Amino acid sequence: MAVAVPNPLSPGAAATPPGPLREFWISFSANRGAVAGMAIVVGLLLVALFAPWLAPHIPDQTNSGAFLKPPAWQSGGSSQYLLGTDAIGRDILSRLIYGARLSLSIGLGVVAISVALGIALGLIAGFARGIVEIAIMRLMDIILTLPSLLLAIVIVAILGPGLVNAMLAVAVVLLPHYVRLTRASVVTEVAKDYVTAARISGAGTLRLMFSEVLPNCAAPLIVQASLGISTAILDAAALGFLGLGAQPPSPEWGTMLADAREFVLRAWWVVTFPGLMILVAVLAFNLMGDGLRDALDPKLKR
Repeated sequence: MAVAVPNPLSPGAAATPPGPLREFWISFSANRGAVAGMAIVVGLLLVALFAPWLAPHIPDQTNSGAFLKPPAWQSGGSSQYLLGTDAIGRDILSRLIYGARLSLSIGLGVVAISVALGIALGLIAGFARGIVEIAIMRLMDIILTLPSLLLAIVIVAILGPGLVNAMLAVAVVLLPHYVRLTRASVVTEVAKDYVTAARISGAGTLRLMFSEVLPNCAAPLIVQASLGISTAILDAAALGFLGLGAQPPSPEWGTMLADAREFVLRAWWVVTFPGLMILVAVLAFNLMGDGLRDALDPKLKR
């Protein structure tokens, strides 16, 4: 007697479980704010990448006949300068577009430095333990006790104003978060059976660090990095506003705000548009970070 074999395409057949990427996207896309944040981030990255083709003018080009020209839709505006001009006749829109390139580079560069150093110090603290762990963690605690912006100002004051020094200062401010997160994840993972098995099989310390433990600590680090980009952009803009970050005529959003302080009441557009760009960028990265946390943390998956 022939035995009936169930058709895998029939409604009663068991559904194939989704792959890791599809499972991640299902969890991530359930948060509409995170999807919107990711779309804005992708849009900003594209604007920064294609800035020379999108900007209608050279960002540092001045026009002596168009000082503080209002936006195109306001009385006295011109379609040549859609968002108006600043106090020396530079196009606001072009400077915002090039500023996206500069500000995003600062955020990504700062986070890259902080993550690399934080992972290294966190792995050392988690594996070495003892006096080495105590020294590293107490140093991170000291950095955390200081106000972040004040610490960044002190570091820039020591190193000197400039874009690179501002990036290093913000990287130091963000460093303790990655060290503490990596160390906590390492301590949790080291106690698990797969690490014990790898150690018994003859795996060295470096292999345990980077091949066994670090991949299993990646999820919280990715979430923290996505949130850290927004903090880096905000702190770098604050340093630029104080004249300690990117120096004029660089079209960095914080520097644009600093240049426009005395024209707040006379020309609202020179302050409003750079401030809105900072707001949108920070909000987008925060929303995307919340979505990544929901998708990568098993306890928060919907």
